[in-house]
Amino acid sequence: MAEPDRPPSRGRGFAGSIADVWPPRRAAQAGGYLADTPTWSSLLARLKAWAHAEAAAGRLLPWVPVAFGAGIALYFAADHEPVPWVAAVLALMISAGAFVLRRHRLFPAAVMIAAVAAGFAVATARTARLAHTVLARPLFSVTLSGFVETRDIRERTDRFVLRVTEMETARGEITLARVRLSVRKGMAPDVGSFVQLKARLLPPLAPLRPGSYDFSRDMFFQSIGASGFVMGAIKTVAPPQDGGFGLHYAAFMQGLRDTIDARIRARLDGDERAIATALLTGRRDAITTPVNDAMFISGLGHVLSISGYHMAVVAGVVFFAVRALLALIPGLHVSHPIKKWAAAAALVAAAFYLLLSGAEVATQRSFYMTAVVLIAVLVDRRAITFRTLAVAAMIVLAIAPEALVHPSFQMSFAATLGLVALVQLGLPHLFATPDSSTTARIALWGGRELAMLLLASLIAGLATTPYAAFHFHRVTPYGVLANLAAMPVVSALVMPAGLLGLLAAPLGLDGPFWSLMGWGIDWMIAVTRWVANLPGAVGRIHAFGIGPVIAASLGLILMGLLRTPLRWSGAGLLAASILWALMTPQPDMLISADGRNVAVRGREGRLHLIRTGKDAFLAQEWLAADADARTPADSSLGDGVSCDDAGCVVPLADGRFVSLALRAEALEDDCARAALVVTVRQAPPDCTALVVDRDRLQHQGGLALTRRGDGFAVEAVRPNGTQRPWWPAAPDAGDFQATLAPRSPAPRSQDATPPEAEQGAVD
Repeated sequence: MAEPDRPPSRGRGFAGSIADVWPPRRAAQAGGYLADTPTWSSLLARLKAWAHAEAAAGRLLPWVPVAFGAGIALYFAADHEPVPWVAAVLALMISAGAFVLRRHRLFPAAVMIAAVAAGFAVATARTARLAHTVLARPLFSVTLSGFVETRDIRERTDRFVLRVTEMETARGEITLARVRLSVRKGMAPDVGSFVQLKARLLPPLAPLRPGSYDFSRDMFFQSIGASGFVMGAIKTVAPPQDGGFGLHYAAFMQGLRDTIDARIRARLDGDERAIATALLTGRRDAITTPVNDAMFISGLGHVLSISGYHMAVVAGVVFFAVRALLALIPGLHVSHPIKKWAAAAALVAAAFYLLLSGAEVATQRSFYMTAVVLIAVLVDRRAITFRTLAVAAMIVLAIAPEALVHPSFQMSFAATLGLVALVQLGLPHLFATPDSSTTARIALWGGRELAMLLLASLIAGLATTPYAAFHFHRVTPYGVLANLAAMPVVSALVMPAGLLGLLAAPLGLDGPFWSLMGWGIDWMIAVTRWVANLPGAVGRIHAFGIGPVIAASLGLILMGLLRTPLRWSGAGLLAASILWALMTPQPDMLISADGRNVAVRGREGRLHLIRTGKDAFLAQEWLAADADARTPADSSLGDGVSCDDAGCVVPLADGRFVSLALRAEALEDDCARAALVVTVRQAPPDCTALVVDRDRLQHQGGLALTRRGDGFAVEAVRPNGTQRPWWPAAPDAGDFQATLAPRSPAPRSQDATPPEAEQGAVD
């Protein structure tokens, strides 16, 4: 019954008078009386209100590229290639269904599902359009003719991409669209030339261990079917046909880059010249290894890759310079929209910078983002918003869906998402507010700008940390310090001097600007070396799977796009992803795809390497993935390894031995004494040891083994049933077990020959 001191409300009647005593029917069904407590009800009400606010009009647009990217990720996670027309029809049907539901409350969910299907279909169509032959087995002597499309000048050797017009090989009919070849330094032919040569070709580099980066996928989407090196001389001849507009354009841009590099070389040399060239033309392969490593260790590696920062500086310098010059003309700024003129000039400058730098994925993303911002200025719209970022992401993913799985795209958009979220929170107004005389005085001395740079560096560094840890197995503890010390000089001196040098080069007055650029680069190199040598500067992280990266990405997206307190659910996901990554177990053994390199974890927890090949890059990748500071040349890697001409043995942590058998005569002894035998030959069927032989390595690639009792769990680079265009499976691919378990010895055959005394007996 109702409370005696409070009469029922007017018009409520008896049913209304007992509403305060009995819980509502829905609440009781949802969880009893507890569900109607004031705290629980208020929490549910707040969650509902926050969810409605996040789903308000205009708030779902930034989530469309997220769903589109999820569809692309599903495509790359598939075991075999989808049927293009099925993916396209499915995407059209789901999109039509979403259009039908446009006035229904389920319309937002339908749009997200349609975006997922569209991303999957676009990625499938992109792969089908680029379909070409990929080399499966090495070719040791091939005669090639074709056009040189690109050329890279590197520290030790040069490299170029050849568009093949004619190919002769002893193996028979095989045709590759493009190959990438290495040559002696200074011997790379000019872009646009037609050459004839002999080469040794190798299949594209597959992942070096399960879960590592797939270089063969990158080469496939560049239409490159093999890599290798030139054998003998390169003959430049007259082309039998015209190379086309694309080749003429590439030759022109390469000539322009070479001219700029020559002008820089006249004033700078060494790493100064290499970094200056990298900042202006995108060619960064000539930077020496120590400086390159120090740049990435200190957190300044992003300076070497033309991305959002460089594009923003170029566009910003041109925008403010043009606007300032136009403002000097009396009355012009009053009668004409000089701000829009400056934005148009900045857009042209950004487009030229995109073409000059080679238009890599990170540069394309940066240009699209910058272009959308400048176009927003031209049409009097707000420039830096999540919608701008969403449009840029959609353009990049629609043109090149493979960019989603590339580190540059992931790190670039993660940093941009964090910075845009910071701007949305009011970064320009966080410091030196007009009503604070103290902060205003500090701002006069640059305190506001330094604080903004510090906060921006911190946010960008934290946003890119999950991807740096996943792809490169390291983090940069002092990244904020390095950026705070170096980036003001790069922004105020290096990049503006480079732009002025480009403008003054046709007049022959560019020399002083290259010198100014060199002084700023000297400071940046000094900062990066100082930071790289600080104690604990190298934050090594062992390898972990894709799961923590997905969780961290979702956490960053939630924290960046949501505006209500629901965004802090992203922080929970980030914390969970960190714990997940740190708890990932490491394999007890790694085996290379060629079967000539084996890493075994010893009793002390570190890897011991059997190396019968000379693949230093493989050893470096294995050590980095194990968070091991040793270099491939460290002698301790061979501790406990015993080798002879027939093979090598090394003990496991439990005392059992692993054998690498190089010769057939070693297999019999190894099968009897070792716990596991690795061999590039076909193992005998009666081998009692666990075996990883030629068939398994050829079909599954590199392996990671983890102890399970007396056997091993096997994780392969290419699991059973995997068939993708960038790594086609062999026609006779077998079905291999996911575990290696000990086999009971086969029963010995018994000799049925009767005794000699009985052999002559007659029944």
